[in-house]
Amino acid sequence: MAGLRLVFMGTPEFALPALQKLIDRGEVLSAVVTQPDRPKGRGQQLAPPPVKLLAEGHGIPVLQPARVRGPEFIEVMRELRPDLIVVVAFGQILPKALLEIPRHGCINVHASLLPRYRGAAPINWCIINGETETGVTTMQMDAGLDTGDMLLKKVTPIGPDETAQALHDRLSEIGAEALDETLDLLVSGRLAPGKQDDLLSSYAPMLKKEDGLIDWDREPQTIRNLVRGLTPWPGAYSFLGGKTLKIFRCRVAGGTGTPGTVLQADRSGLVIACRNGGLLVDELQLEGKKRLSAKDFLAGYNIKPGF
Repeated sequence: MAGLRLVFMGTPEFALPALQKLIDRGEVLSAVVTQPDRPKGRGQQLAPPPVKLLAEGHGIPVLQPARVRGPEFIEVMRELRPDLIVVVAFGQILPKALLEIPRHGCINVHASLLPRYRGAAPINWCIINGETETGVTTMQMDAGLDTGDMLLKKVTPIGPDETAQALHDRLSEIGAEALDETLDLLVSGRLAPGKQDDLLSSYAPMLKKEDGLIDWDREPQTIRNLVRGLTPWPGAYSFLGGKTLKIFRCRVAGGTGTPGTVLQADRSGLVIACRNGGLLVDELQLEGKKRLSAKDFLAGYNIKPGF
């Protein structure tokens, strides 16, 4: 894509492989746009977004507007005159005025097989809903929420034990490969955009802490999918003795009992009753305590069947 000026817009770690791919390709990056520095950790010290660190390490100018809808930022982008804007997990909705600036528009790398799972948390919700495959779609952005024309798809299976974090890491790399191929198609004039079928779409809303509350009156596999889909954040949880009990790893088990009661608590593990079976908990964390294996947890916490 010699001769094209690019602007990259992204913020979290998910966007890093895509930005690195553009750097490795030798693309001319006029600027990288990312979110402002945010307070982080116990000390609430301002921390830069991962994308900012990568861009600065390669000497690429960084812009951090509080609002991309502001007229000042729109004017800055007009002055940059990019031929293409690449967007990967940026974190703000781009206005029409910004989408219309580049002559090749804006290309987004989205972590689902569109039109399924439009929205902020596609990786999490596909696991929560028990999907067995997912992927990445590159898309020509429009003013809607992930509704633009599809450019290229890459499909991958979801491992039976794969968590949202593990899938996130894989899809970030797959997304970089999809972007690489999409840019090659663009420069060669072989891009073939395809319309999305809105009737096949589903929504993947931003996660909230309360999404992690476990309903034990559900099938064991459904609960296990919730645990996988919410690891590491916000985490699936229940309550024990009035304290929050987070569950990080678990397996489907047999057993019969009132949902939410303990069926087994010994060296073999901690089994909690669900609808039509049980859940064998492998790793958990009680509020105010360390994350432990179920075996180590039971060594210091006296729980009996029927609890």
